[in-house]
Amino acid sequence: MKDYASWKVAIDGHAGARAAAGMTVTGLWRNNADPDEVVFVARLADLAKAQEFLASDNLKQTMAAAGVMGRPDVTILNEA
Repeated sequence: MKDYASWKVAIDGHAGARAAAGMTVTGLWRNNADPDEVVFVARLADLAKAQEFLASDNLKQTMAAAGVMGRPDVTILNEA
C-alpha cells in the first residue's frame, strides 16, 4: 500500500461491508521491516459470502481508494 494511515481509515470505514459478508477481523499486524505491509486474520461465518465479498467490485474499489498496490494475497484456512 502507499500509506498505512490512509489505508487504515479506508478499511475501518469498510467494516460494515465485511460484517455483512460474515467476516470478523481478529488480528492485524504490520511488517517491522516495511510498515506499509500488513497481514490481517478474519473469522468467516459464511465461506460463500466471504468469497463473494472478496471478489466484489466494491472491495476492489475500496482497496484502490485506500492505496492498495497490486493484488493482495488471500489464504482461506480451516481451524485445526
